[in-house]
Amino acid sequence: MSSWINGRAGDTILIKDRGLNYGDGAFETMRIRRRAVRFLDYHLERLADTCRRLEITAPNRARLHHEITEIAALRAEGVLKLIITRGIGKRGYRLSGRERCTRVISLHPLSRAVARPARVRLCAMRLGINETLAGLKTLNRLESVLARAEWTDSRIWEGLMRDTDDNIVCGTMSNLFMRRGSRLITPKVDRCGIAGVMRRWVLEQASGLELTVTEGRPRWADLAEADEIFMTNAVVGIVPIAVIQHGRARIRLAQWNTANELCTLLEKQ
Repeated sequence: MSSWINGRAGDTILIKDRGLNYGDGAFETMRIRRRAVRFLDYHLERLADTCRRLEITAPNRARLHHEITEIAALRAEGVLKLIITRGIGKRGYRLSGRERCTRVISLHPLSRAVARPARVRLCAMRLGINETLAGLKTLNRLESVLARAEWTDSRIWEGLMRDTDDNIVCGTMSNLFMRRGSRLITPKVDRCGIAGVMRRWVLEQASGLELTVTEGRPRWADLAEADEIFMTNAVVGIVPIAVIQHGRARIRLAQWNTANELCTLLEKQ
């Protein structure tokens, strides 16, 4: 791994950084293809919106774009992670108003390829409802950490997470889509969950595939009625789902037409 802090090579964060102390910040995980970040503008737009909602003074976009572009060019394929924290601060939650954001960029190799179609499970860990932070990719990811700790079976790629009202919202690191006929349904992320970059791209492509998009609050029983289910994130792209486990219950799927079409489109990006 190679890393840069505020534009300089390094791997040391000061212990007074609010990102370390309070998770006071945001991050983006980006896919490098052909020495460039896929959907870089989408990532930067989401980061700017997150900083605005968290009232963090965001780094200069042009400078950040330049740094990311230069660093991404060091790898033909890989993963680039960007972390933005509010910066150095005194002990305690209170802000001084003088904080200057810390930006951390790290470069990583791609993980092992995901088996497709994949197997997923339903997690016991729930997502807390918080409309103020809903949709944002903040540094507070303990719910996903604890959910991911629930299984060690290497055959299971991902875990589905529900909110405290039993609605399925997302995966530990991905967004969910289910198709019924010509309707493409994805969970709302207005109370919890993350509005993923790949989720945005899929929603934009749907009309070209003659699909009507609906955002809702699906439950376990709704998954069993789907013709097709797939999951998305910025690194792995689009992953068709073959099996969903919940205790002894199993949902099995055998159609991946939309996922395959989207994968073909994505290869051109």
